[in-house]
Amino acid sequence: MSTQRVFAARLAGCSVFDPAGDRLGKVRDVVVIYRTTDAPRVVGLVVEIPGRRHVFVSIGRVTSIATGQVITTGLINVRRFQQRGGEVRVITELLGRKVYLKDGSGRAVIEDVAIERNRLGEWDVGQLFLRRPKTSSAPFAKGATTFADWKAIRETQEPGEPQSAEQLVASLAELKPADLANTLLDLPEERFIEVAGELPDDRLADALEEMPEEDQVHILEALGDERAADILDAMEPDDAADLLGQLPDARSEELLDLMEPEEAEDVRALLKYGPETAGGLMTPEPIVLSADATVAEALALIRRHELHPALAAAVYVTLPPYETPTGRLLGTVHFQRMLRYPPHERLGAIIDDTIDPVPATAPAAEVARMLASYNLVSLPVTDGAHRLVGAVSVDDVLDYLLPDDWRSGDSDDGTETVVARTR
Repeated sequence: MSTQRVFAARLAGCSVFDPAGDRLGKVRDVVVIYRTTDAPRVVGLVVEIPGRRHVFVSIGRVTSIATGQVITTGLINVRRFQQRGGEVRVITELLGRKVYLKDGSGRAVIEDVAIERNRLGEWDVGQLFLRRPKTSSAPFAKGATTFADWKAIRETQEPGEPQSAEQLVASLAELKPADLANTLLDLPEERFIEVAGELPDDRLADALEEMPEEDQVHILEALGDERAADILDAMEPDDAADLLGQLPDARSEELLDLMEPEEAEDVRALLKYGPETAGGLMTPEPIVLSADATVAEALALIRRHELHPALAAAVYVTLPPYETPTGRLLGTVHFQRMLRYPPHERLGAIIDDTIDPVPATAPAAEVARMLASYNLVSLPVTDGAHRLVGAVSVDDVLDYLLPDDWRSGDSDDGTETVVARTR
């Protein structure tokens, strides 16, 4: 019987299925325990199930690990994963750990860990993929790589001591913001602050936007004033306003003073409205153009990669000025309508003026009804003078409609559930 070998970094993100082929979740980490003489033994996987909950799946319930997928018995306990004493998470803790090679050839850093299934069907840590220190001073030079068995290395850190934050950040690079948020919240606070120091501002801001409000407030306060202001600058204005709205007025004003003036101005404008109104939910940065602008110009703006898909569904035509609050709103031009006309067509000739804007003071429930009634993904928001002040999108309204704890994936009563075939 040949040995089956899988590298942990490649296993991360793989889908987990039951025997019938129904998807249960995706792998987030591998859990091992150290042994006195032998290599660490794999005890299970950390799996993210629907609702972004991280649960533990015993390795005994894993029937097969193949390229890109894990097959289980189909029954998993959905109690939230809590790391026990003696357990070590391979991706979160081992990758990036410094080791010495016992043959005297020097030190190295663990870049990946292979887990291997032995003849008894048990999984153990097998070969390690190591990188030696670089020997060149060139800025992009990297050290040589090598493979080594667990018994051939000696750790320079005690079991349980964290890996370098830089290495952990690298291992999280491909995660979507929501998945990154969930992973960060699983880290101890001191560890999170260390990792946050290595994350780029925009990446941390994206993750913060996906967290429950109480976690956002706690993390923002732990970052320090200057870094907190940088993160708020990188957040979407409506999300930044929601977060600052959770803080005492004096504290909110301190952070606004530290933000970039233009970003702070947008956030201050949103803070004037109630959090459950169209003005409180909207973004102040929709695409605004004149009636003389062409379809080609509008499509060029929609193509911007940083633009939220819901906001890219339409552009708004107004009288000057074209920065919110704009001149009087003339109407909306939808993306699909633009595709039916030649690039040189003027937007003023294809305006849809049948969709009424919502006033900034409109309650969120009214906004939700309008979006549903007209099958829209965004709506223009105007002030009392019919000037465009922003746009509210369907994802903003969903945040309002869903229960407060929807991001955590916890049930209301906190009861434990056993599931099979969760799609």
